[in-house]
Amino acid sequence: MTTTRSAFLTSFLLFSSSLLLASSTQAASDVPVVNGLSWTFYESNCPKLESVIRTELKKVFKKNIGLAAGLLRIHFHDCFVQGCDGSVLLDGSASGPSEKDAPPNLSLRAEAFQVINDLRALVHKRCGRVVSCADITALAARDAVFLTGGPDYAIPLGRRDGLNFATREATLANLPAPSSNASVILSSLATKNLNPTDVVSLSGGHTIGISHCNSFTNRLYPNQDPVMDKTFANNLKLTCPTSNTDNTTVLDIRSPNKFDNKYYVDLMNRQGLFTSDQDLYTDKRTRGIVTSFAVNQSLFFENFVTAMLKMGQLSVLTGTQGEIRANCSARNSGTRDSLTSVVEQVVEDLLDM
Repeated sequence: MTTTRSAFLTSFLLFSSSLLLASSTQAASDVPVVNGLSWTFYESNCPKLESVIRTELKKVFKKNIGLAAGLLRIHFHDCFVQGCDGSVLLDGSASGPSEKDAPPNLSLRAEAFQVINDLRALVHKRCGRVVSCADITALAARDAVFLTGGPDYAIPLGRRDGLNFATREATLANLPAPSSNASVILSSLATKNLNPTDVVSLSGGHTIGISHCNSFTNRLYPNQDPVMDKTFANNLKLTCPTSNTDNTTVLDIRSPNKFDNKYYVDLMNRQGLFTSDQDLYTDKRTRGIVTSFAVNQSLFFENFVTAMLKMGQLSVLTGTQGEIRANCSARNSGTRDSLTSVVEQVVEDLLDM
C-alpha cells in the first residue's frame, strides 16, 4: 500500500512539474521588455560588453566563489528598493546615510561592491562611459548564476543609474527581514507584480551564499523553532553558540557553492535557514511550488529566469533619465551628458589604471 502510494505521489509530482514547465517556458518568452530597454542595446557601442564581464568574473570566482552570491544579492537588494537603478551602490553623502548603511544591506559584501566597480573600469576602458552601473550589476548577477551551475539567459539592457539613494525607511519597507513569514514575503513582492511562483523562484537564490548567525538565531534561542530539523538545529548551535555570535554558515547545506535546486530539498527536510525560507514549505500557498522545484531542477531554472527578467526591470530608468556614472559608488559631479568628451575619457582612463 505504502509503495503504491509513493509511486502515485511521484508520478503526480512529475506530471504536475511537466505541466508547470511547459507553461513557464512560454511565460519566460512572454515577459514584456520595458520601453527603453533592448536585447541589443550595446550592440554598436559596446559589442564585447558581456564577454568582458564574464571573462573577468571567471577569474574572480576562481579566487573566491563566495562573491557569486554577493553579486546576486546586490542585484536583488538594488531592484527591490526604488528599482534597478544602481542606487544601492552609492556611498553616503552629506545629505545622509546611503542604502548600504540601512540594516538589511549591512551584510552585503564590500568585496562584491568592489568587483562591480572593477568591472565598470574594464568596460569603460574598452567602450567609453556608455554602460551604466545598473546594467553591469544586472549582468554580474546573471553571470554569478550561470558560472556557479545555473541557467544562462539573455537580459534586456539600457538601464540608467539613479541620482539618489533610497532612505533607510524605504529600504526597510522594501526588503523583508529573514524572520518574515510567507504572508509578509508574498504581500511585499505582490506590490512589485511578482506572483507566488516568482517569490519561490527568487528565494532559490539562497542555494548559494552564507549568512551571519544574527539573521537566524531567533529560531534557536531562547527556544528552538519546532519546525526546524533537530539535527540541523544542533549543528547550527555549534556554529552559533549564542544569539549574538558573529559567525557565518552556508544557506544551502547540500551544495552551498552550486546553483541548483537543493535549496528546495533543504526546505522539504526542514533545513531551511531563515523563517522566510522554511515558511515557503509550511505555507499551503507555496508548498506545492517548493515541492515541484525540489523534484525538477529544470522547472526551477525556467521559473527563476522568468522571475529574474521581471525583477530586473522593476522601475528602471531609461533614455535621458538618471546618468551613466563614472564611478559606481558616487554620482557624477555636475550635470553631464552620457557621452563624455575625449579629455574627460582620458582622465577617467588614467584614474582607472
